[in-house]
Amino acid sequence: MTGSSGRFEGSSAEDGMAVDPHGRFRIGSVSKVFTTTVVLQLAAEGRIDLDGTVRQYLPDFPYEGVTVGQLLNHTSGLPNGSNAPWGDGTTTWFEAHRLDSFTPEQVIATMQGAPLGFQPGTEQQYNGMNTFVAGLIVEKVTGRSFADELRDRIIRPLGLHDTALPDGDDPELRHPATHPYLTVPDADGGTHRADVTEQSPWPWAEGGMISSAADLDRFMTALFRGRLLPAAEQEKLFTVPDVPVAAHGGHCPDGKACMSMGLERLESHGITAWGKTGSRPGSTSGVFATRDLSRKVVYSVDPTALNGDEMPYVLGLVAASFGLSSVV
Repeated sequence: MTGSSGRFEGSSAEDGMAVDPHGRFRIGSVSKVFTTTVVLQLAAEGRIDLDGTVRQYLPDFPYEGVTVGQLLNHTSGLPNGSNAPWGDGTTTWFEAHRLDSFTPEQVIATMQGAPLGFQPGTEQQYNGMNTFVAGLIVEKVTGRSFADELRDRIIRPLGLHDTALPDGDDPELRHPATHPYLTVPDADGGTHRADVTEQSPWPWAEGGMISSAADLDRFMTALFRGRLLPAAEQEKLFTVPDVPVAAHGGHCPDGKACMSMGLERLESHGITAWGKTGSRPGSTSGVFATRDLSRKVVYSVDPTALNGDEMPYVLGLVAASFGLSSVV
């Protein structure tokens, strides 16, 4: 993959099967960019105050003083919650439970009783809980489902025919780019391959969307060109808070914040790229671009494990695409 714009897709579940470059894949946390865009649109319309507290919109929210804007740029200090309801991080568990579904309320409830990790606004810690809460705020403000707002505000206006947020009980991936699989250990010491093309999209506004390389390219191009947000809200996509990264904050090198409201900043040797990575079991993807769109990359690869071993290779791909020496 070379040039100013390109797409890279990884291997499929069946040996020798060609990857469909027009096919769809699960985009995981790239969903956060879509969610943040919807919230920023509502802020531009005066329906959400980014400096207002979450409790203004969700009165039962257990944490005082957290603002909507702090959710979007991951400076809220929210706890990560318990992972117990959705697995032990093994491929064995996921094969058995890949169709299990959880509501956003169930996910948020796993924070119950845990204290804030830090005073809101003072540090940055990448945390999917922020986006679950943001999605619920959208529903409360609009009186409609988040999926409906996403469809009517972004998907339909941009003609993103391969992009959707499936219902939590809809595990299908129609017209897949590949059939991703996981390597699962057997009791006798061997392994087998588990096709995970079908799985619950329970991560919802945080990570449940599906899309294609062409649609992600179109979405990010429209976003960077200002088609989706007024200038003031658009600038928030490219504004990183001047705070340190919390312990185990993830994503950012050198202990400095690198997440804006919706995007991740990559910098090296005077080159800056903006975008987002995402993953679901069997699929790792991402989209990055320079702000002037002179260089773009969309990728999707299919790791067969859940330990993130593929990330050095993926980040190397991104670095090479932008002439960066490194993105870690």
